[in-house]
Amino acid sequence: MKKIFLSLIILSTISIFPFCKKSDDCVGGSGGNLTLVVRLQHHGKTIYNQGNYRDTVYIKYNSQDNPGSNPLSYSTAFIGDSGEDHVHVTGLQCGNYYIYGVGLDTSIHERVTGGIPYSTSQKSGEIDLNVPVTE
Repeated sequence: MKKIFLSLIILSTISIFPFCKKSDDCVGGSGGNLTLVVRLQHHGKTIYNQGNYRDTVYIKYNSQDNPGSNPLSYSTAFIGDSGEDHVHVTGLQCGNYYIYGVGLDTSIHERVTGGIPYSTSQKSGEIDLNVPVTE
């Protein structure tokens, strides 16, 4: 009788606690081995980094929502190298991001901005990403 009673207690205790499931490790943030190669594009034309106005890419970690144009609303920023057509966004983990870019379109002599939500399950390597921008 004691064995049956003890078995019932153990069985009911196990059923009270949910089975543990490995949590999704793709949360979006820094400290990973993933690099985004971000190209700002205005009407399909790639924006090049200028010596006096380099493209800047702002990243909001673990978000798909646009936090706006205030740089303080973002988790971090990356600045492009003069003359290049992209900005390297390094050290990311897989997950969700909001990516916002700012550049100078020299063909119209205007500042261009824009952003997109982005999600990836890739954990390492490089991903090419075009971000549309407008005046």
